[in-house]
Amino acid sequence: MPKLLAALTAAVLTVGGCAANTPDYSTIGTRAPTTSSEAEEAPDDRPVPIAEYLASMGVTGQQVPLNKLTDLTVKLPRPAGWTTYANPNFSPGTEAIARDNSYPTAMVMVFALDGNFDVPAALEHADADAELSKDFTRLNYSKDDFMGFPSSMIEGSYDLNGTRVHTYNRIVIPVTEAPDFRRYLIQFTVTGLADQAAAQAPEIQQVIDGFTVVVK
Repeated sequence: MPKLLAALTAAVLTVGGCAANTPDYSTIGTRAPTTSSEAEEAPDDRPVPIAEYLASMGVTGQQVPLNKLTDLTVKLPRPAGWTTYANPNFSPGTEAIARDNSYPTAMVMVFALDGNFDVPAALEHADADAELSKDFTRLNYSKDDFMGFPSSMIEGSYDLNGTRVHTYNRIVIPVTEAPDFRRYLIQFTVTGLADQAAAQAPEIQQVIDGFTVVVK
């Protein structure tokens, strides 16, 4: 699954949590201690990212820009001061915005999938990218559905190029109705600076609350 795997791997990692709970921001700048057992973890125990898992199931994916979706509406809201954010590392079709062209940022990627797979099993791999990031500390997570669709969310902090960032990531797997059955994978991510998490929280929450996925 070259396109789906490459796009999800190259994207800026963000992580998403359960909005129903209030995160403890006092822990957001801390790093999870590395135990000897973690350091000696066998390669076979490495979490498998969802893109790799789907590829192993023979599933292929084609990225679709938000404005080219015909049977699905995905909304990425733009609070005042947030504008389109361009990054050469993003795959074509990625929708991204940023506050004053810096942190915080938010992005959405949508993939039309081909191939059969077990959705709950796939979502067990949705948080792997976050868990594999440098010195990741989990703050919150949820496996609840999102707007009626299977979803997985994780929130936490990690080190990115020497900077501690606060990340929110949600994977949603909606399906359109018969007879035009089509399954999608949507990744919604928001990233802010860990040391400014509380200050940036109101605007970030506007983006999170305004993100929607609706089948037409």
